[in-house]
Amino acid sequence: QVQVVQSGGGSVQAGGSLRLSCAAFGYTARYMYMAWFRQAPGKEREGVAAIYTGRPTTYYGDFVRGRFTISRDNAKNTVYLQMNELKPEDTAMYYCAAVTSGGSPLREDDYRYWGQGTQVTVSS
Repeated sequence: QVQVVQSGGGSVQAGGSLRLSCAAFGYTARYMYMAWFRQAPGKEREGVAAIYTGRPTTYYGDFVRGRFTISRDNAKNTVYLQMNELKPEDTAMYYCAAVTSGGSPLREDDYRYWGQGTQVTVSS
């Protein structure tokens, strides 16, 4: 019903910036949550940021507050993740996700549609 396509990522030096994009296609709802998750090798997947396409409410994982910013373009069903002051510990596979019903914004089990993943590597 919904296809999630993400782009961006790459390799940067510590302290650098990177911007990820994610678009949802198909039978998308007017109001939905879209979010970013990440998973580093040997670690569990964790919530990075989420945004609601109705009232512009945002949610962030504690480990990225003040460095990452999530934003939206509702006309394009697209969200962005601006990552600043990147650290080596930010290295992970980043996944975009969407859900068309209510749930916890940063709980991965509440998301139904997932992007293919984008690698972000931060070197020291």
